Amino acid sequence: MSNSNSITQFLLLAFTDTRELQLSHFWLFLGIYLAALLGNGLIITTIAWDQHLHTPMYFFLLKLSLIDLGYISTTLPKSMVNSLWDTYTGCSAQVFLFVFFFSAEYCLLIIMAYDRYVAICKPLHYRTLLGSRACVHMAAAAWGTGFFNSVLHTTNTFSIPLCQSNSLDQFFCEIPQILKLSCPGTYLREVWIVVVSVLACSGCFVFLVLSYVQIFRAVLRIPSEQGRHKAFSTCLPHLAVVSLFLITSIFAYLKPSSISSSSLDLVVAVLYSVVPPSVNSLIYSMRNQELKDAAWKLISGFILKQQTV
Repeated sequence: MSNSNSITQFLLLAFTDTRELQLSHFWLFLGIYLAALLGNGLIITTIAWDQHLHTPMYFFLLKLSLIDLGYISTTLPKSMVNSLWDTYTGCSAQVFLFVFFFSAEYCLLIIMAYDRYVAICKPLHYRTLLGSRACVHMAAAAWGTGFFNSVLHTTNTFSIPLCQSNSLDQFFCEIPQILKLSCPGTYLREVWIVVVSVLACSGCFVFLVLSYVQIFRAVLRIPSEQGRHKAFSTCLPHLAVVSLFLITSIFAYLKPSSISSSSLDLVVAVLYSVVPPSVNSLIYSMRNQELKDAAWKLISGFILKQQTV
């Protein structure tokens, strides 16, 4: 296409032309989506219901679950619809929401690392450094950063001239896939913004690693084995989530074009856009006995209430 500005709609290509595999794609994504809704919804309800969980750590975990719900709802429902019907989709709204939730989630994960650092390394100053006002301000900063990044990337991406077709070989409107359709030499502006964003994320990751070095040094000095186990149970899941989230997303946006392929792009996109919001609730609840006990009390109370009705 010579005049790219006329492209306002994009076609998300199906994974396969086989109808049975398209239905399998639909049911797989539907199962993942329902599991994410159930897991994150249970965490939100449990933390809001149990007064004992109204602490900074669980405050940020509740916000993370809210972001995860928005994050996965931005991509999977539309992809499920596209697996059943070949539909055109307006990409700008999806890119805006995806970058918003993606950036807000990463910022919140870094804030949660700071929360663990203060709780373990500076326990006497925990209430001072992480009071209710400070927690609200940090959460607002995460949302604000997400909004700023989403405006920046969405505006810049859709101002780049496109000279290729309007078909995206991905299950959602991903910026690298849109840039593949750009006219030669016009995509560098967005590439530089992506590089700067990745460098900023890497800087935050260095801060996270240094924080965890201090955390692990402090944990290893705890004389009680039970105390060390409790500290590790709240830190290791968080570190695993951040590592998966950051490594896969950086690879998706900075991988060389020479190793790019449809199957690899799909796997990487699933790893950073679908897996984190789906498994965050499971990872954080599996090794958190306090949260598991509160969730079980909530479920048991609901069942007993239904039986007495």
